Amino acid sequence: MSEYDSLHRQCRTLESLFDAKLTSYSRLAGTITRNQDDVEAGGSAERWKDLEVEVDELLQKLQEINDKLSTLSNDPDSPPSQSMLRAIQRHREVYQDYAREFRRTKTNVQQALDQANLLSGVRNDIDAYKSSAADSLLAERDHISSSHRMTDDMLAQAYETRADFGRQRSTLSGIQSRMLGVVST
Repeated sequence: MSEYDSLHRQCRTLESLFDAKLTSYSRLAGTITRNQDDVEAGGSAERWKDLEVEVDELLQKLQEINDKLSTLSNDPDSPPSQSMLRAIQRHREVYQDYAREFRRTKTNVQQALDQANLLSGVRNDIDAYKSSAADSLLAERDHISSSHRMTDDMLAQAYETRADFGRQRSTLSGIQSRMLGVVST
């Protein structure tokens, strides 16, 4: 088996593997966008990082093999055939397409993660606001209850004072009638 055949097979294998990983990577962006959950808690961030590293490594290996194929095509001692040159050119074009697609997908995944994190942050802010509003309402309710208790206490004191005045009036009336009885005697 020639060096060209070996590199050609490696290149095709890497292209196939890269295509599968890139598809998984782009699906992740869709999953993140659909779920809109807390991305960190869902583990999507770790999967995203792992897949991104794998795809990036595959792209680098693909570039290395393409560089070796290019070097092989420029060898003056054993010039490649026209079919070899076309295959090498095709591998180079596939690599460039994959690199472009990876950059585009990487941007899409990052935007999906940013959007999911932003929405998660907004949800957390809304929950915090609701909690704060609920706490404020509970505090306000406590203030109103306290005011009601104070008003009830004041009314109870007023009724007690009124009752005391009534008792004092009847005592004074009793004293007045005795005094009138003593004076008339």
